[in-house]
Amino acid sequence: MVNTINTKNKRIASLDLLKGAIMIIMALDHVRDYFHFDAFFFDPTDPEKTNLGLYLTRWITHYCAPTFSLLAGVSAYLIGIRKSKKELSLFLLKRGLWLVFIELTVVNFSWFFDIHFQTFGLFVIWSLGISMIFLAAIIHLKLKHILIFSLLMIFGHNALDSFHFGNQDIFWSIIHEFNFIDLQSGRKLLVGYPIIPWIGVMSLGYYFGSYYNSAMDPTKRKRHFIVIGISSVLLFFVVRMLNGYGNFQYWKSYDSILSTLFSFFNPSKYPPSISYLLMTLGPVFIILSLTENLKGKIINTISVFGKVPFFYYILHIYLIHLLALITAWITGFGWESLIIKGWVTQSPLLKGFGFNLWIVHLIWIAIVIALYPLCKKFSTYKQNNKDKAWLSYL
Repeated sequence: MVNTINTKNKRIASLDLLKGAIMIIMALDHVRDYFHFDAFFFDPTDPEKTNLGLYLTRWITHYCAPTFSLLAGVSAYLIGIRKSKKELSLFLLKRGLWLVFIELTVVNFSWFFDIHFQTFGLFVIWSLGISMIFLAAIIHLKLKHILIFSLLMIFGHNALDSFHFGNQDIFWSIIHEFNFIDLQSGRKLLVGYPIIPWIGVMSLGYYFGSYYNSAMDPTKRKRHFIVIGISSVLLFFVVRMLNGYGNFQYWKSYDSILSTLFSFFNPSKYPPSISYLLMTLGPVFIILSLTENLKGKIINTISVFGKVPFFYYILHIYLIHLLALITAWITGFGWESLIIKGWVTQSPLLKGFGFNLWIVHLIWIAIVIALYPLCKKFSTYKQNNKDKAWLSYL
């Protein structure tokens, strides 16, 4: 008898596990942003200034945003099993608008602690929200057409790299170009996540959500995911070695082999190049294949965070920023230095603030441990109150 997944009545453990692991890893990067001494002086992936420990601390977090987006698409498909296309479209539209609103208010305040909102950031929650809004329309296409659309966006978007319309062009920045834009009244807009090709990554996730349909043989699913994952990783090396199309950020050779490797494995994330998405999504498919039947206490613990990712996301930023503010006050930098009017690592007031990487890792572990009981309690509450529709937005 085929061992299928009942997607109508049961959560898929491998998806919760991967989301949970990604949420934990994500916190490491944000702790580094606010607490690492070197963060206020140079980019952690700069081949000429970084070191192996610092580079890996930053590099591993490259997997977070693509995984968020892909799995959001998978989740959309699974939710759609219990809804009509019209109902799913409406749900995605409302949830997308909700996420964009939360990004511009609750999330933006958590990053900056600025009651005047002098900087607006369009980050990962914005990206997920706007992608859901587009996905609300995309789901009405046939699955094979959704796959074609997704691949065209992912593999074709780098053709737009040569188009530039000035540093203050808001529309083009939102579409495809990382930018810091001056707005009226002295405010700034930081476009960290242009919408192309993130829409394609989420719609790709929606397509592969069909692989979790109860009619799909799990052996076939795992085999396909392994093939897709390995092929993507191999294609990453091909695209990256060619150092042309698909590599908005070219790699360079240095006197040091390690520095050359640092450059090679640091493709453009803003916006995500083909090489970046191949490097990150390839291993995601491999992990999904290999973890489908994993069980145990550690697995269950990690999965708690994956069951309440949005709840965890909001809490962890506020906690990190609040602890940084208290630390700055205690160490003589003043709590006001953590009222940010740009991106935190670019603040001149914080040069000299922070700790070495070992302390940063300890702070990260402490924050994850501190958030676990809250996430566990909220996860249990959600499971016991599935009839409350508002919980689906958290």
